[in-house]
Amino acid sequence: MKFPGRRKYTHFFPVKARDPLLNRAGIETFSHRTHVVGIDQTLVDIEAHVSDDFLQRHDLSKGHSLVVEAGRAEAIYAELSEYGLIMQEHAGGTVGNTLHNYSVLADDNSILLGVMSESIHVGTSGYRYLCHTSSRVNLDHLQPVDGPIGRCFALITPDHERTFAINEGAMNQLRPQSIPAQAFEHASALLITAYLMRCKPSDPMPESALRAIALAKRARVPVVLTLGTKHVIADRPEYWKAFIRDNVNIVAMNEEEGMALTGHEDPLLACDATLDLTDLVLCTAGPEGLYMAGHVDEKAKRQTRYPLLPGAIPEFNRYEFSRAMLREHCKSPVRAFAYIAPYMGGPNRIANTNGAGDGALAAVLHDIAANRHHRENVPNSSKHTFQFLTYSSLAQVCRYANRVSFEVLAHGSPRLTHGLPEREDSLKEEAYWAQ
Repeated sequence: MKFPGRRKYTHFFPVKARDPLLNRAGIETFSHRTHVVGIDQTLVDIEAHVSDDFLQRHDLSKGHSLVVEAGRAEAIYAELSEYGLIMQEHAGGTVGNTLHNYSVLADDNSILLGVMSESIHVGTSGYRYLCHTSSRVNLDHLQPVDGPIGRCFALITPDHERTFAINEGAMNQLRPQSIPAQAFEHASALLITAYLMRCKPSDPMPESALRAIALAKRARVPVVLTLGTKHVIADRPEYWKAFIRDNVNIVAMNEEEGMALTGHEDPLLACDATLDLTDLVLCTAGPEGLYMAGHVDEKAKRQTRYPLLPGAIPEFNRYEFSRAMLREHCKSPVRAFAYIAPYMGGPNRIANTNGAGDGALAAVLHDIAANRHHRENVPNSSKHTFQFLTYSSLAQVCRYANRVSFEVLAHGSPRLTHGLPEREDSLKEEAYWAQ
């Protein structure tokens, strides 16, 4: 496993905890491995340039997002393919994107649970999904289904207006018995999304998600929830508060989703209110940057060396050098917050913001997995005097998540094609990690 962020080698595995002569001789090796598990609605994003006549022929309302049945989806896809109108066709889904990015960053394994077309032909949606997913993402547990996975058509007319046509296919047909208990052995986290609980009454996906949560709890694996969109949360805010309180350890959201959940427009106050429900919060706030909030034991808190920041909570970053802990592991819990502005001010040009939050969450998961990996292989290290959740301080996790988010935005794709560079391009960028 690659360790998160930019670090000196001595920070990886304290030399005093292991005999370097034995390591050099190959007598002692790291035997404990970890991974991240995720459940997703497997779908493919299809982007195409079409005419207004195309929208009229397929009875699509321009500029809106519409759910279309299988027959219309097949007709749309057939015409787009026949006339070569498809510009991009790539794997999507917030959990799938995050697991892919995690495996690229960590150079380590993850497990995706969901469905996949049993019959896959070159050029089909299932084929595209497999082609655009890292080989480090274990797809062996996908449930075979008869028919296509989900498809989301982004249809762009000459005036640059986007019209969305979504066909769920079989993406919500994951059955509870297709969730293997062994997937949670030695796992560092279970990642789910709010979309899993918003299905038709006949769909088995919500029941499958609840089974996965139960298995994760049994294995003492933290549950991570990404909120999806503000509309999903705004429909049932009280339901989601109860769901998070009962099932979730880590919440990932943006400022709009935080507003829908807590009623607070200020991201910092939204993070603080969400901590009433859970243990750790990541909140991306667009051009403002990103926030993290968590709990730490009174005896383990560490004060920042950076200037104290003003905000809705005065001097809120006072303990940002602390490492996050589950609240149940704190004898006397203290709340710690961290904030960082966009890396290098953000990209010069942003063509698509899709996936920036998924990239940031992948970095957080990498840090959590690195902590478990290190704790199991070097249990006597001073890094584990307390039962921490993260390997790094909240400030450093913010820095890492921020850098990954920038990488996603700069390349205009929700899925990374490579990890972060070993050396940054300029001394100014190198100094970013040295702070």
